[in-house]
Amino acid sequence: MMTELTAADGHRLDGWIEPAIGARKGGLMILQEIFGVTDQLKGVARHYAALGYEVAIPALFDRHEKGAVIPFDQGSRGRDMMLASDLDQTMLDADAAVQALAKNGGKVGVIGFCWGGGLALRAAQVLDVGCAVAFYGTRLTQYLDRPLKAPFMAHFGSLDDHVPPEMREAAKAALPGMEVHLYDAGHAFANDARPSHVPAAANTAHARTRGFLALHIR
Repeated sequence: MMTELTAADGHRLDGWIEPAIGARKGGLMILQEIFGVTDQLKGVARHYAALGYEVAIPALFDRHEKGAVIPFDQGSRGRDMMLASDLDQTMLDADAAVQALAKNGGKVGVIGFCWGGGLALRAAQVLDVGCAVAFYGTRLTQYLDRPLKAPFMAHFGSLDDHVPPEMREAAKAALPGMEVHLYDAGHAFANDARPSHVPAAANTAHARTRGFLALHIR
């Protein structure tokens, strides 16, 4: 269901909440691609809710356009909103979701995809989270200015032209604690609503993510 979250600066944003099924293990925040809170991301939320996590997806475009959901074939529109976003404000919005989940008890984990993957890295540096996972996180070079505060796992496609090898290597050098997994795939390999989907890579990455969450969110 969609609810309202309030950031520390007073900004109000939407947040999709997927209640945990069965015994609640903790919270999990999912950070969006450049397409908004899509039905595909809600499906990811249901997957992890079925494992016992209460899941929140903050609507990070609400500062620009309330309720914006961008069709996958209109990526340039989403990219423009992403580029117009202020990182500090975006992290305030992400933290609003973390705080809402934390109120219900337990630690809070983070999973981010694409733009949200880079933001998941930032969350592991500046937010009070138990761990964070990035799926093909982009724009990594802007997040290498401070150390990790929480365990961080990253999944990359070896053929991803959004995250070239030199970017991955720079991140590994700057953040030696990050756990990196590489897959024979391109960008957005875990998005099952796009032609880029590579089921074998996605399944393996999610299995590793489930184990990582089980280790750190309890």
